[in-house]
Formats: sequence, C-alpha cells, structure tokens
Amino acid sequence: MNGVWAIAVMAVVLGQAADDVKVGPREPALREEILRRKEVDQKARLAMIEAMNKPGAAGKPPMFDRKLLDELTAVDEGNTKWMKEVIEKHGWPGKSLVGDDGASAAWLMVQHADRDRAFQKKCLALMEAMPAGEVRGENIAYLQDRVLVGEGKKQRYGTQTTEVDGKFTPSPIEDEEHVDERRKGLGMAPLAEYLKQVEAMYRPKKAGEGP
Repeated sequence: MNGVWAIAVMAVVLGQAADDVKVGPREPALREEILRRKEVDQKARLAMIEAMNKPGAAGKPPMFDRKLLDELTAVDEGNTKWMKEVIEKHGWPGKSLVGDDGASAAWLMVQHADRDRAFQKKCLALMEAMPAGEVRGENIAYLQDRVLVGEGKKQRYGTQTTEVDGKFTPSPIEDEEHVDERRKGLGMAPLAEYLKQVEAMYRPKKAGEGP
C-alpha cells in the first residue's frame, strides 16, 4: 500500500469514528436553563392540580387557589417573555441546539403561553419548518391543536380536552373518524388511551376506590 492510499484509508476510518461519537447540544448552558424553567413550570402546575383535587368545604366542588393561580400565571408569563428572547437570538431551539429534552421542554413552555396566541402560532411555524429530527412530531401536534382550539376551530389530534359532567372529553375534532390514524403516524397512543391518562392525571383515584 503506497503512502497516499494509506493516508486516504486512514482519513475514511477516522471519519467513520468521528461519526460514531455522540455529539452533544451546541448550547449546553441554554439547555440547562430551559430544563430548569420546565421544572418550575411543572412544579407550579402540579401544585395547582393537587389543590383542585382537594374536596371543597361542605361537599362543594374544589376551588382554585388564588395564590397558586397567580404564581402559575407569573411562571407562564416569565417563560413566555424569556422564550421570545431565546427565539430572537437562536431561532427555534431544536435538538441539535439544546438536545431532545431541551427542545421538548421549550415546546412545553410555548404550549403554556396561551395569553399570547400570536407567539404560539409563530413558534408552531418555526417548529414545522425545522429539519427532520429536530422537533418531535407529537409536540407539533399538541401545539397545533392548542392554537386551533384557542381560535375556536376543530383540532386534529384530540390533545385538547374539556371537562363535561366530571369526565374529560376532547374538544371538537376535524375528521374524528381518522384521528387515531393521524396520532399513530406521529407515534402517539390511541385517543381512548390518551383520555384515560388525562383522567388519571387530573382525577387521581383515592385510597379504596375501584380500578
């Protein structure tokens, strides 16, 4: 083997080895801050859900805790303002920028930016324009449904629900007959299974209750 050929082969081998090395997010500090803010978001929401599930006085329905509601509102508004700054600087923070968990956490904060529908729509367009693999398809589905329902339109994936007579049901769905096909195409569970998960989250069973 002559020297030139040996160098060429070595270059190919080294290139393959480099491809096998897992590349981390380009902005690890940004990822950490996004994940920190997600934890604050989830803590505030869990506190609200727990308060809602406490029995009301004299058998009355549970009431919103005003203090918890104000805290949750402040978290959402703070995250919305911060996400606007992130997007102004970086564009949509996809997987290569902040990792898969960071990209999903960024979506969650926008999902909760209901007081700024225009911003949600802007983020939805940015997410849809990202290269394959940068954004989870199910995250796009959730945000698309959120925007549609917020505008009084029918959703496509059944992710947005309302409570009717103590049961959670999906808001009106476009072409509902094929909703599970659309969900399956994005790796999402069937609608009936999803609704059970929603019920379990917002109406956890008490000790001694049946299955």
